[in-house]
Amino acid sequence: MYFLSGWPKRLLCPVGSPAEAPVHVQSDPQRTLLAVLAAARLSIWFSRPSVLIVTYKELAKSSSQFGPYKQAEWRPDSTMIAVSTANGYILFFHITSTRGDKYLYEPVYPKGSPQMKGTPHFKEEQCAPALTLEMKKVLDLQAPITSLQSVLEDLLVATADGQLHLIHWEGMTNGKKAINISTVPFSLDLQSSRAGSFLGFADVHIRDMEYCATLDGFAVVFNDGKVGFITPVSSRFTAEQLHGVWPQDVVDGTCVAVNNKYRLMAFGCASGSVQVYTIDNTTGAMLLSHKLELTAKQYPDIWNKTGAVKLVRWSPDNSVVMVTWEGGGFSLWSVFGAQLICTLGGDFAYRSDGTKKDPLMINSMSWGAEGYHLWVISGFGSQNTELESEPKSIVKQPGILLFQFIKSALTVNPCMSNQEQVLLQGEDRLYLNCGDASQTQNPRSSSVHYKPSSLAEGGFESQGLSTLLGHRHWHVVQISNTYLESNWPIRFSAIDKLGQNIAVVGKFGFAHYSLITKKWKLFGNITQLRVYLRTSNLDNAFAHVTKAQAETLLLSVFRDMVVVFRADCSICLYSIERKSEGPNTTAGIQVLQEVSMSRYIPHPFLVVSVTLTSVSTENGITLKMPQQARDAESIMLNLAGQLIMMQRDRSGPQIREKDSNPNQRKLLPFCPPVVLAQSVENVWTTCRANKQKRHLLEALWLSCGGAGMKVWLPLFPRDHRKPHSFLSQRIMLPFHINIYPLAVLFEDALVLGAVNDTVLYDSLYTRSSAREQLEVLFPFCVVERTSQIYLHHILRQLLVRNLGEQALLLAQSCSTLPYFPHVLELMLHEVLEEEATSREPIPDPLLPTVAKFITEFPLFLQTVVHCARKTEYALWNYLFAAVGNPKDLFEECLMAQDLDTAASYLIILQNMEVPAVSRQHATLLFNTALEQGKWDLCRHMIRFLKAIGSGESETPPSTPTAQEPSSSGGFEFFRNRSISLSQSADNVPASKFSLQKTLSMPSGPSGKRWSKDSDCAENMYIDMMLWRHARRLLEEVRLKDLGCFAAQLGFELISWLCKERARAARVDNFVIALKRLHKDFLWPLPIIPASSLSSPFKNGKLRTVGEQLLKSQSADRFLNLELDAGLSNVQRSQSWLSNIGPTHHEIDTALSPGPQMQEAFLSPLSNKGDECSIGSATDLTESSSMVDGDWTVVDENFSTLSLTQSELEHISMELASKGPHKSQVQLRYLLHIFMEAGCLDWCIVIGLILRESSIINQILVIIQTTEVDGEMLQNIKTGLHAVDRWASADCPGYKPFLNIIKPQLQKLSETTEEQVHPEAFQPVTVGKAPEQTSPRAEESRGSSGHGSIPQGEVAGGGVVSRKEENTARAEEEETFQDGTYDCCVS
Repeated sequence: MYFLSGWPKRLLCPVGSPAEAPVHVQSDPQRTLLAVLAAARLSIWFSRPSVLIVTYKELAKSSSQFGPYKQAEWRPDSTMIAVSTANGYILFFHITSTRGDKYLYEPVYPKGSPQMKGTPHFKEEQCAPALTLEMKKVLDLQAPITSLQSVLEDLLVATADGQLHLIHWEGMTNGKKAINISTVPFSLDLQSSRAGSFLGFADVHIRDMEYCATLDGFAVVFNDGKVGFITPVSSRFTAEQLHGVWPQDVVDGTCVAVNNKYRLMAFGCASGSVQVYTIDNTTGAMLLSHKLELTAKQYPDIWNKTGAVKLVRWSPDNSVVMVTWEGGGFSLWSVFGAQLICTLGGDFAYRSDGTKKDPLMINSMSWGAEGYHLWVISGFGSQNTELESEPKSIVKQPGILLFQFIKSALTVNPCMSNQEQVLLQGEDRLYLNCGDASQTQNPRSSSVHYKPSSLAEGGFESQGLSTLLGHRHWHVVQISNTYLESNWPIRFSAIDKLGQNIAVVGKFGFAHYSLITKKWKLFGNITQLRVYLRTSNLDNAFAHVTKAQAETLLLSVFRDMVVVFRADCSICLYSIERKSEGPNTTAGIQVLQEVSMSRYIPHPFLVVSVTLTSVSTENGITLKMPQQARDAESIMLNLAGQLIMMQRDRSGPQIREKDSNPNQRKLLPFCPPVVLAQSVENVWTTCRANKQKRHLLEALWLSCGGAGMKVWLPLFPRDHRKPHSFLSQRIMLPFHINIYPLAVLFEDALVLGAVNDTVLYDSLYTRSSAREQLEVLFPFCVVERTSQIYLHHILRQLLVRNLGEQALLLAQSCSTLPYFPHVLELMLHEVLEEEATSREPIPDPLLPTVAKFITEFPLFLQTVVHCARKTEYALWNYLFAAVGNPKDLFEECLMAQDLDTAASYLIILQNMEVPAVSRQHATLLFNTALEQGKWDLCRHMIRFLKAIGSGESETPPSTPTAQEPSSSGGFEFFRNRSISLSQSADNVPASKFSLQKTLSMPSGPSGKRWSKDSDCAENMYIDMMLWRHARRLLEEVRLKDLGCFAAQLGFELISWLCKERARAARVDNFVIALKRLHKDFLWPLPIIPASSLSSPFKNGKLRTVGEQLLKSQSADRFLNLELDAGLSNVQRSQSWLSNIGPTHHEIDTALSPGPQMQEAFLSPLSNKGDECSIGSATDLTESSSMVDGDWTVVDENFSTLSLTQSELEHISMELASKGPHKSQVQLRYLLHIFMEAGCLDWCIVIGLILRESSIINQILVIIQTTEVDGEMLQNIKTGLHAVDRWASADCPGYKPFLNIIKPQLQKLSETTEEQVHPEAFQPVTVGKAPEQTSPRAEESRGSSGHGSIPQGEVAGGGVVSRKEENTARAEEEETFQDGTYDCCVS
């Protein structure tokens, strides 16, 4: 509502003796001048700019006679000031302006500037006037004056002898006798049957009083603490004609202030609270409306130590009240008691080092124009002693402080048409919560066009959220200086429905700003109701003028209708039509209907807001014509906080649309008014319609100050059934929110607001002299945007009233909102906290109902566990007694495959159950997570199981941060792994080659897991589960999953495969395995084009062509697979090249088949001399340039090749039959793993799918050079025969490759037929010659041919070395996990 801004300003008073320090400030009725009193001087200040104009100083002689000045009161026309003194005198001062065109301060403009031409009256508006003060009359009342009050043309003065004087402004007593207050009769109400009793004390007198024009009487505080309200029974002001009422329960009143707009009297009390009373219209009794008091919860150390209330002041627009205490500090409250600011806590009360500050003492205060400023006379406070020791301290001396405020536009313009945006107005700028105006063109804007089709689509779920909630910053618009200079202060502001145009109104005219063009349009003079076109200049030539019969007080728009509230208490409805006449577009205004409200409204000033709405007690289901459901159904009137509704009277004969002339809109009359709610500050409603969210869009939202908010919610029967006759069609639900509401987002179930935030800068001022700076004493105040969900409050209120079906309908309509899970969680949490911590037993607990309600939503399990995790352990039993056993809920999560939620339940179980139960459930979850490949969860579960085993079950294991899984789900473990394929040819017999492998453990947490306590039972338990899972994956031929599993969990796959070689790691059915791999790795089955069945395979020409084409580029291309992520576009355009398998380079090899090894000579492709390892980034970046070089080679080769059409077709077919590049790398990696582990049957399967004869040759060499288990050989042989049969029958594409490797297969048959006695088997393969240590050996690496290399060209040993290079390279280029792999080949 009102928010502090920045630091307060200190005004420079003429420094004099402490006796001349200011003690009282009072603004004039127009709030442009302020009277400041010191003990013997009266000063007049101007408000903008804040400058001293004139000072009257009392002579010493008369000053001792009159005594010090105490209070001042202005005459309504600001021409006189009455000043009361301590000795019972009233001094009357005349204020006159000096003759001529003389001004004290004038603005100076450069020559030729537009301001020089001047607007009429610009001098009066922009210049500080030169005034003179002259004492005209002195009146001696012969008793100390306690209160001074201006009432119309008279001055009412209360004195300490119990008299009440009515004095004319000219200084005469009007000849009327003073009234003795003890003779005025007082009673509890004004009903004639009860005679009033007199106060009955001789020494009673009025301590403070204030006149209330709308109640026509005085609120008074007596010296004994009693309070009352005195009203003249007739127009004559005599003791006999006065009657007083008082409440019995106030006995410690100290001061009073009245609110004319809301007819409230705020009485400050000695206890520190403020009691706000209103008058009952029927009996005339004083009724307590609400209290303003600090709570122990918010201010535990100060709430009862503030001292008595010293001053209470309502703002000029009557929307907020400022309260100060004897003990110092101030607080600001909304009209019905919502606390906005309090300086007794937070940064106002404490320094940044935590020490407590002295609160600001306030001796007097007065609001400035429109409430943008508060003038404060600061007091000595408790620092009197310090003042003497520090005479130079200016802050401790009394002075004038100016606090600056920003206020919501709703305080003065509550009927603003856009109710979904927060608009704040400062004295020279506006604050909006919308983002960039160009972004606000959201689909919501369709609701502005009044076509029913666009309204009913329901397509705007939460589009406005990003612009309305996007960030915490405000969109600040500086108001045009040209307009402000002559029209300060800004009185009203408004924003249009789309949030793209703003209008402001100052003293005269108005100004219009477009957020899209960022330009202002200005206009002066306003006496009539006008409609201006947004697009044209603001000129009367473009305006449509309608003369109103009386002064317009309030104006509101509903679709194409304008509702106007006038000073004669009548309401008039106009329609606006857009007319296109020739080139000009104009707006036509027609009077539709007039309604007189004078019977119901005692004073037009009491009407806070008037709104035309589509809300009615009927929901539209029972209406005869459903399209009328969103028409202008009723007028809502906020009459001094009472919300009054007048509906259209549908009891008479209904007018059918087709009968009536479309040009004449015949509107139904209105029923008599009905009171909907009390203590209403603001009302929000919308004319949009949305079938999905009818509850929210057809509701009426009320802000009720300290009582929170209320919603008048429509109730709909389910499935359009006939509503129950006993079921009300609307219900009023109260709910509390933590912010002050300034806007409601209807579809999004959000309330938007703003809140004051403070920033301390005292640490910047360390010198003792600077400690007294205002910047140190006060924090810097800023305004922050806030928002709050309210849906859970409404759902809860419906459940309390046994309206579960309505709650369900409402919740289901909002279930798509992003924060809906949070709504359910909040509701559960709040009910649980209240009921579980209640000291008294609850007769009808709500928690079981709420629990049952939440089960209707799929988020039930998450909601419960999230609520439990955020609630203290002591309440868990109460919670799970209502929602169900956590073990059952855990099992439900597993059945629903919601593993993350199940993991949360595990932590609950760990705290509520014995370790054995936790372990049992953790094992279940671990196995399921393994099955689903949730590796992150698996790692947590391993830690969790270990914690249970090692007795750390009290605390759930913390989530590791060092080793988070990456999204690509690959072989992460092997990033940190180095593989050494070392073998010495000197000391190893030629017939027997052994492979020694060294594994370095991962450096992350999982590495520690495998090395620490590896022999303990818990690790054994975990390992058993891992082995079981690996066995299942192999049995189900899920090699891809096996690879991910091993990499993610650091599973030692090679050693396990060695153990399982004859059991789980056997291939039972080669055909099924082959088919499954094709499917898992997205690898296409080979096909043979009809055209190439003849020549290419037979004449052998294809072989040479293929080799020639491929050998020139493939090795380098595959050396750079790591770059593919970055080169994905290039890769797509040359996909046929990037998918080529590693092909055989013509390298200088002199190898012959047989058991003995020869040396392999590898020549590098490029002559770069720098040395770097395979895995290094420099290698990749440098070799990427080689790729570019190679493309040109390929193109040259390609252009010189003479290929027939059929040959080209065949090559492209072969290339197309390769799978994705990532799959190829993964398969080669698995091949490397199986080769190391000696699972040769799996190697054969992978060789088949890759269709590389080199792999088959390699395996044959291994079989020939080592002792291999005969059973495995037999298995390979039968498997290959099965594949051959399958290829012949179902997949002829495999036949060419099988034909190529036929000679090898025959050798295999011969080998199998010899009786090979299996010895103790080590994982074996043929090692590499140690000479192959060239720094660039990897780049010239050989690759196997494309399926058509004759056997003679491929020698066993060479194949092995090539194979190992390939696998090492493939590992380095691994893309299961798109990272780099450190592999060293030694």
